[in-house]
Amino acid sequence: MMAYSEDHIALAAEYALGTLDADERAQVETMMAVDREFTAMVEAWGNRLGALNQMVGSIEPRPEVWDKIRTAAGLSEPQAPLLLPDTPPFLVAPEVIEALADNSNVIRLSNAAQRWRRVAAVTTAIAAVLVAMIAVGVYQPDLLPDRLRPKPRTQVVEVKTPQAAPPSAQYVAVLQKDGGSPAFILTVNGATRNFTIRKVDAAADPDKSFELWLISDRLPRPRSLGVIGGSDFTTRPILTGYDPDLINTATYAVTIEQAGGSPDGNPHSAPVFTGKLIESVPPGAPAPSQAR
Repeated sequence: MMAYSEDHIALAAEYALGTLDADERAQVETMMAVDREFTAMVEAWGNRLGALNQMVGSIEPRPEVWDKIRTAAGLSEPQAPLLLPDTPPFLVAPEVIEALADNSNVIRLSNAAQRWRRVAAVTTAIAAVLVAMIAVGVYQPDLLPDRLRPKPRTQVVEVKTPQAAPPSAQYVAVLQKDGGSPAFILTVNGATRNFTIRKVDAAADPDKSFELWLISDRLPRPRSLGVIGGSDFTTRPILTGYDPDLINTATYAVTIEQAGGSPDGNPHSAPVFTGKLIESVPPGAPAPSQAR
């Protein structure tokens, strides 16, 4: 593969960008016609820079911009041709000829440097425009043309509304002795199976406690539901571990035990007050509030 100078590489890059004048473009096209490797290098530059160049539309500067450029470059007025004295070549000193030869190298390096600066300036400008377009697309997309505006992202969010718990029935049992006046009222929530026992007309000795029991032929022995507290209402969730049918058909009994309740989980006296649950509020009907 032929080794190309930096000047040739810069020419190929500027040709791909379209920044050469007519003479330089003719020079590059002549080299492309006779040198396939140079043609491949020009095409490689076109692939690198073409994608960036296509994303930025061409903008024609205003006339006053060109005037300022010409003024800054010292081209605002016609340049007088450079006149050399009509000196025969044989009268020119060798040192002058050598200096002119050295100056040609300087001019060639200067031209190469100018080409690379133009390539760098154009690519930097394209990159800056792309960064600006990305920033505008993120923060103010409405300022971009329709074809460059990012498409809005649609995100579907499924919101699940929790279903309301179905209304539950309420059950009540009046615990009394031999059909006498109620001593306790037991209320059971059909959904949560929590129960509340209300003291109505019962008093235990100071060294004794009332204890509530669940009695069923489906159980080998009575099950303690805990000691009834000293306040008017005692609420517990102990029934949550039992089958609803067993809860609805069981007998509820209150015994008098030692202070703090049965020590071994078995009743130590005969039931004093008993009763069975009946449905007091059907499913779907609001449960009555209890005054405390």
